[in-house]
Amino acid sequence: MSFPKGFVWGTAASSYQIEGAWQDSSKGPSIWDDFCAEPGRVRDGSDGRVACDHYRLFREDVELMARMGVKNYRLSISWPRVMPEGTGRVNQAGLDFYVQLADCLLAHGIRPLVTLYHWDLPSALHQRGAWLNPDMPEWFAEYTRTVAQALGERVKDYITLNEPQCIINLGYETCEHAPGIRFPLRDTVRMAHNVLKSHGRAVQVLRETVPGVRVGYAPCGDVMMPLTDSPEDIEAARKAYFAPSGNGMVGFNTAWFSDPVCLGRYPEDGLKLLGQYLPEGWEKDMPLISEKLDFYCQNIYNGQYFRAADNAQGYERVEFAHGWPRTTMGWPVTPDALYWGPKFLHERYGLPIVISENGMACPDAVAADGEVHDPNRVEYIRRYLKSLKRAVDDGVPVEGYFYWSFWDNFEWAHGYTQRFGLTYVDFQTLERIPKDSCRFYKTVMETNGENL
Repeated sequence: MSFPKGFVWGTAASSYQIEGAWQDSSKGPSIWDDFCAEPGRVRDGSDGRVACDHYRLFREDVELMARMGVKNYRLSISWPRVMPEGTGRVNQAGLDFYVQLADCLLAHGIRPLVTLYHWDLPSALHQRGAWLNPDMPEWFAEYTRTVAQALGERVKDYITLNEPQCIINLGYETCEHAPGIRFPLRDTVRMAHNVLKSHGRAVQVLRETVPGVRVGYAPCGDVMMPLTDSPEDIEAARKAYFAPSGNGMVGFNTAWFSDPVCLGRYPEDGLKLLGQYLPEGWEKDMPLISEKLDFYCQNIYNGQYFRAADNAQGYERVEFAHGWPRTTMGWPVTPDALYWGPKFLHERYGLPIVISENGMACPDAVAADGEVHDPNRVEYIRRYLKSLKRAVDDGVPVEGYFYWSFWDNFEWAHGYTQRFGLTYVDFQTLERIPKDSCRFYKTVMETNGENL
């Protein structure tokens, strides 16, 4: 049952969620520092000022990762740690941290996959209009060049942006995430367009700066899955997956954020709803936005079931049965998502697929024996990976899988109330305890999935 030879197994994390050291070494504030300082924004009133203290403990963390069999690690760079004002002045101490981290990873046989932007925008750029400012793509290009030049030959694999849907929808439409300021649709559509232009400029800079670089892009969204394997239900799910949200938001629209990047055009049905808000002359930006990718990432946690219907759309969503298993985030457990997601995405975009995030939040606790037993997570990983293997067996070129996350960490607006990690973190003492799932995933990686 093993996966193809050379399959990339790894784990993932992001800077704001684990690093802490929020003011160390002249780091500038981010929109998440500001957001957490506002009462009522984060569920438990917490913040990322300390988090896992990875900034100080990264050597011990990398040693633990190596002991637990990790060979590939997806990390992100904190833009305000590298460039406190977002442009111009470079904070050498902050940049050196990532150089040292990359060196430490490589010394332990772990390949770094670097995400350039995972939501911690410098506050200084927020004050200048952020994604609504037409200069944002060039600011992002400047930052990308700074990081790529510093890391040099150490890093050959990059992801430009993490979950562009969340950047816009959660940050500027529902306001669940930083900066938490609601903008009208005419602005969020322009913001999303600038996000895509920023992606394109980053791809250009990486190819100019890093010989042999491999570049990907990591959107997200629920997978629309067919209720049955009938051709009618499969086509219904496919249509639903790439249909516009139609709810007065940019939202979690797969095609709106991925068609321009992979196909060089906005989807026609999306243009009917949102095209009027795009900036004048947007068509000339499409060659930039669609700069060639080497792989297509998708963060997939769950899906929704659809079936064919006799209505204008030709499909309808099917509600989950009462008592359907869910994670502590309230997300349904749907292993089929790792079959249909890669299948539909590869059919549409024709690129190799990497699952850049997948994981489960559980109510983990240290048991009387000092260990953390999380059988639900073990079973979650097993079942999801079996579905991913089914996609591979059906010819989908899936290149890798990254579990989210190696550590329990600061889970954005949920604070420290949700634990996704393979490693338990005591946020008072900062002790790390590998969970049963960590040891299980170690055997998965070592056997290339044969133990599933």
